[in-house]
Amino acid sequence: MVSCIYIETAVSDHPRAQKILDRYRQVPVVEIEHHGEVFNPRAQNFRLQKSNPALIISSKHKRRVLAAPEGYGLGVKHNYYFSHMLNCLYDCRYCFLQGMYPSAHQVIFVNYEDFSDSITETVELHAPDPVWFFSGYDCDSLAYEPVTRFAEYFVPFIARTKNAWLELRTKSTQVRQLLKIQPCERVVTAFSFTDAHSHAKLEHGVPSISKRIEAMKTLSEAGWPVGLRFDPLVYYDNFAQSFAQLLEQIFSAIDPNRIHSVSLGAFRLPKDNFRQIHRLYPDEALFAQNLELNNAMMSYPLSQEQSMIKDCESMLMNYINPDTYFPCEWYE
Repeated sequence: MVSCIYIETAVSDHPRAQKILDRYRQVPVVEIEHHGEVFNPRAQNFRLQKSNPALIISSKHKRRVLAAPEGYGLGVKHNYYFSHMLNCLYDCRYCFLQGMYPSAHQVIFVNYEDFSDSITETVELHAPDPVWFFSGYDCDSLAYEPVTRFAEYFVPFIARTKNAWLELRTKSTQVRQLLKIQPCERVVTAFSFTDAHSHAKLEHGVPSISKRIEAMKTLSEAGWPVGLRFDPLVYYDNFAQSFAQLLEQIFSAIDPNRIHSVSLGAFRLPKDNFRQIHRLYPDEALFAQNLELNNAMMSYPLSQEQSMIKDCESMLMNYINPDTYFPCEWYE
């Protein structure tokens, strides 16, 4: 549900903004000068807002395309990310966004054409090398697709842009728009999964594992490259057994030969984000585990983290081609 729509005066007549307003005709609309007026003030109640967030329609003027953290990527030299939204439709307790932003309201930037210009400039800067763009860093790439029409615009754009690759990272089942588009080998839809226990306890509002697998299967069989992102791995007593069950569930439905790429990484949060999220959810068992500070990240003790990853990698290699595996190393 959307409790209210705030819209910047400068984009109030933008066709993309008008389509969003048409979708929410019964929702009150308030004009503002800049999304920061609503999104940035401190001392907002994130938990209360998360249960009934407002939608903020805005435009992004600067820093539209940013260099990805070192080590973040899928085996190429040039990696960038961009965000058509701030915040996520879902409420995953481990998500760093809860500690990054003061507000749980959702911001949609409607000036897609400016984003595509910035992407083109970035590709030209590195030509003829391939350049990866990751769109699910500050939001879920597809969860809000019926509203944003993000994939509808950007997938054909990437298909026209030589040497540009795009990752759509999602926990959603919103693949209908992609099924209407000609598959592009340079657009990879990467589905994020945790095991069944972690999903039930920590991923509030996220579609079931079985429904996401079905969406992934449908997309793959339609000719789209798909990826798997096992991130974060969350420790508990039967964690390894549950991860093995997750793999069996996925690969009983998905042909491993259709998988473009796979990555996994253990639970971790930047120190400052961890402190903020812990204040929001002081009784959350996830944050009461045996965690320690490693390279500005709150995570499991290094030996425990390495053991978790090693065990999961061993199970994973029973299914996939090792050449498609890219461990999450950017946070180490």
